[in-house]
Formats: sequence, C-alpha cells, structure tokens
Amino acid sequence: MAHAAPVPARTTTPATRQPRTPDFFSHRAHNIGRWAGPFAIGLVYGYWAAANRRSGGPITTGNLVFGFVTVIVFTVLMAGVLYLAPRLRRELHAFVWFLFSAAAFGFLYNQSGESVLLTVGLSLAFGVLVGLFCFYWFYTHEDAQGHRVH
Repeated sequence: MAHAAPVPARTTTPATRQPRTPDFFSHRAHNIGRWAGPFAIGLVYGYWAAANRRSGGPITTGNLVFGFVTVIVFTVLMAGVLYLAPRLRRELHAFVWFLFSAAAFGFLYNQSGESVLLTVGLSLAFGVLVGLFCFYWFYTHEDAQGHRVH
C-alpha cells in the first residue's frame, strides 16, 4: 500500500503575514472599475428617473437630456462617496451613506409626482435604514481607527 510522505513542518512562518485575497486584475483594471461600477449603476438610475418623470408618456428630447444629466450627476456623486467615505471614521462613513441614499431615493421618488412631504418622509426613513445598516456593518468589520478587522 502506498502512503503519503510526511510533510516537513515549517519553522520560518512569519507571524506578521496577513492572508490576502487573490487579485486577478491589474491596477489599470481597478482604476477603470472605480468609474465603470458607479457609471453602470448611474445608467440604471438615470433611466429610472427619466421613466418616472415621463409617467408612461412619449420619450422626448428633454426627457433624454434629463436622463443623461442624471446619469452624470449620480455617477460623480457616487464615485465621490465611494472615494471619500472609506477615509472617514465609521460614524461619519455611515452618515455619508445615509445622506447619499436618502437624497438619491428622494430625488427618484419625487420624479413620480408625489407630494414633497411624502417624499421627504420616505427618503428619511430609507436613509435611516441604510445608515443604521452601514453603521452596524462598519462597527462589526472595522476597529475604531477604520482599519478592517478580519
């Protein structure tokens, strides 16, 4: 019968070495992805806002321009949040996501023609839920200085 040969024990394992996830993409691909992700989400958001604004009516040039401007503004804001927020403490990090999600939801909901009071109430409720979820996530996955805990 064949037996496996014993594996010699490693005695030179560095204690400070942290496990890393594999990185399959180049630095250039990551730089492109930092804008491609928010842009793809912005395209969906812009189409949704334009569709809400026209309320099932015909697609007009003004509606298309509104949609594309919405895509650009949303993409820049989301990329800014994704760049800025991780550099903040976890409380402010969650607060930035609260502000962004509440404003994005409120703008999208307001395009449907509902009352401003209902829009503000629902967007604040949505923002609070997102902010609480983000705070819980950051609180359980980061230390007080903002470093990820594995």
